Amino acid sequence: MPSLTQLHTTFPQIEDLANYNPLFWQNPHYGERADLPFSQADIFDAVARWQRFAPYLAQAFPETTATNGSIESPLLRVANMQKAFETLYQTTVPGKIFVKADSLLPISGSIKSRGGIYEVLKFAEQIAIEQGGLSYEDDYSVLLTPKFKQLFAQYGIAVGSTGNLGLSIGMAGASFGFQTTVHMSADARAWKKDLLRSKGVTVVEYDSDFTTAITAGRLQAENEPNTYFVDDEGSRDLFLGYASAAVHLQKQLHEAGVFPDADHPVFVYLPAGVGGSPAGVSFGMKSVLGEHIYPVFVEPTHVPSVTLGMMTGLNDEISVYDIGLDGKTHADGLAVGRPSRIAGHVMKTLLYGSQTFTDDVIYAYLTLLHETETLKVEPSSSAGFTGILPTIAHFDKPEILPNATHIVWATGGLLLPEDDYQTYVQHGQEVLDQMKSHG
Repeated sequence: MPSLTQLHTTFPQIEDLANYNPLFWQNPHYGERADLPFSQADIFDAVARWQRFAPYLAQAFPETTATNGSIESPLLRVANMQKAFETLYQTTVPGKIFVKADSLLPISGSIKSRGGIYEVLKFAEQIAIEQGGLSYEDDYSVLLTPKFKQLFAQYGIAVGSTGNLGLSIGMAGASFGFQTTVHMSADARAWKKDLLRSKGVTVVEYDSDFTTAITAGRLQAENEPNTYFVDDEGSRDLFLGYASAAVHLQKQLHEAGVFPDADHPVFVYLPAGVGGSPAGVSFGMKSVLGEHIYPVFVEPTHVPSVTLGMMTGLNDEISVYDIGLDGKTHADGLAVGRPSRIAGHVMKTLLYGSQTFTDDVIYAYLTLLHETETLKVEPSSSAGFTGILPTIAHFDKPEILPNATHIVWATGGLLLPEDDYQTYVQHGQEVLDQMKSHG
C-alpha cells in the first residue's frame, strides 16, 4: 500500500476524509465499459429461486402470507417529506423524492432480508436437492416437514455482523432448523441480540469491530465441516439477493409513471457499510433499468470505507483506520472499517458518486420522516437524504433535473423497539431545532 503522504498527494480529498469533513466524491470512472463478474441472467436466476421458495416462506413466516411468500417493500412518494426537506434547507429539489421502504421488509425489517435470507435459501435448496430428494418443481413448503428439519439440523450457519445481516440470517437459518451462530461486533444493538436469542440463535458478542466478528465467524466455519459461512465481505449469493430487488422496482417505477431515459434520470441514494447490499442493488438496477440510473452511496464521516477504497482504487486493501479515523458511528449498520472484496470492483464504473455525512443529521431526517410520512426507520436508514443536494449540485446536466426521480433507499427500521425509536425521534427534534436556529 502507498504511504499516507503519497495517498494525500495523489488523492487530495483524503485530507477531508481524515478530518471527518463531509464531502461529495464524484467517481471519475463512472460510465466506462467494464467486464463484470455477474450478468442479468444471474439476477433472474435469483428471482426464480425466490419464487420457488415463496410457498415455504408463506408458511414459515406468517407475516409474508398476505404477499404469498414474497419478500418485497413499497416504493413511496414522499411529497410531505420533500416539502419539509426543502423548507429545512430553504431550497427547491428539482424532481420528485421517493422512499424505497426496505425498512418495511418482512422477517428482518431491513434490506438484509434480501441478501441474507436469499443466501440461506440457496444453501437450504442445495442440501435438500443433494441429500433430501427435493426437485425444483416441488412445492417447497415440503421443507417444513420433519424429514427436512432433521436433515437441516445436521448443518450449521455462521456469520459476522453489526446487526441487520445477523438478524436476517439468524431468523431464516433458525426457521429451517440449522444450528445458527451470529458473531456480533460491539456496534450491534442489544435488542437485535435479544431477538436472535429468542429465536434459538447462538449470539457471540465481541468488544471489538466488524472485522473481528467476521473473522471469528470464518474461523468457526473452517473448524466445523458442516458449518456454512456467510461472508459479508465477498459473498456472491448475498450480492445477487440484493440485485434481485431491481426486478420488482422496475414494475413499481412504471406504476409510478417513471421510465428512466436520457431526459428522465433516476438517482438512487444507498447507505453503505461493507458495501455489498448497495453494490448489489446498484448492479441490479443498472442491469434491469439501464444506464440512466445514477447510484450514489452515503457513508458516515467516521467510517467512509467504500468511498476511501474506491477513491484510492485500493478497495478492500485499505481501511478507515489507515488514515487515522476512529470508525465510530451511531449508524450501527454502517460501522464497517474495510469495504467488501466485491463492492469497489463491481462499482468502479457503476457508482456515480458518494457523500459522507455527520451522525447528527440522520436523526433530523428520521424525525422528519416520522412527522411527515409516519415512516419508522433506523438512524442509518434515513442517511440517503444526505446525498440529494450534493448530487444535484454536481450533476452536469442541470437542465434535465426537473424531470429527475430521487429514490432514498430506507434500509431498516420495522423491528426497532418503540422506546429506542422515540429516543431517536426526540434527538432528531433537537438537531432540527439547532439546524433551524442556524438558518
